[in-house]
Amino acid sequence: MPKGNIGGIIGAIAAVIVVAIIAAGSWYTVDQTERGVKLRYGAVIGTAQPGLGFKLPLIDTVEKVSVKTLTYTWDKMNSYSFDQQPADLKISVTLRASPEKVADLYAKFGGLDTAVKQVVSPAVNQQVKIVFGRYTAVKAIQERGPLNSAIKDAITASLKDDPMITIESVQLENIEFSANYLHSIEQRMLAEVEVQKLQQNAEREKVQAQITVTQATAKANAVRAEAQAAADALRLNGEAKATNIRITGEAEAAAIEARAKALGTNPNLVTLVQAERWNGVLPTTMVPGSSVPFVSVK
Repeated sequence: MPKGNIGGIIGAIAAVIVVAIIAAGSWYTVDQTERGVKLRYGAVIGTAQPGLGFKLPLIDTVEKVSVKTLTYTWDKMNSYSFDQQPADLKISVTLRASPEKVADLYAKFGGLDTAVKQVVSPAVNQQVKIVFGRYTAVKAIQERGPLNSAIKDAITASLKDDPMITIESVQLENIEFSANYLHSIEQRMLAEVEVQKLQQNAEREKVQAQITVTQATAKANAVRAEAQAAADALRLNGEAKATNIRITGEAEAAAIEARAKALGTNPNLVTLVQAERWNGVLPTTMVPGSSVPFVSVK
């Protein structure tokens, strides 16, 4: 094969390769969960949206930055409560890169992880210590929800002037106090339970005493009422008997008075009464010289 033909073939192959390289480097794709940062000779010139895009081959490049929601965790963050109790806190922060600020984020930090390490992490450490230091150990346990909200508000406020990162949520996952403090809390809770138990017993005894007093009062009232009823019955019975005796006496007195008047006006009334009461039987024995009853000898 002539040398000229060989050279032509090599040149054609090289041209095809160059064209292929140029063609391959003239387009790019960006996923929906990403944003692209356009660079020209390493300098930021714009932002690439999701989808297919084109660029100058060998001159422009596109760096992709994730805008997905991600969760970063800070474990065993040593802090002190208001009453100087040491504790290890576990904090998780859910965040994302602001899509409209990815060019600034890339220009300043080169990526989200670096931005979190240099901006978010110091803010989290500082604000957690500040907010936790406002709570006593007991209050931090009892008011876990308000403490969590206060930490989130503090972290969000500290990053409000840096809109490249959006904080979506903050979770206080765990508060771990020292073993000595946990033991003291346990002992105090046991003491409080014992006090409550004694108070309940005292209250129960008080109620029982009130029940006893009520029952005794009711019984005394019943006895008093029964005695009063008996006394009233006895009094009424006596009054009834006295009235009966009085009426009987008055009747007898009236009868005696009537008989006395009758005897005064009719002396033979006694003989009449005797005759009325005689049963018609004559005496079997008579004193000599005496007269037969009710028979006049004249």
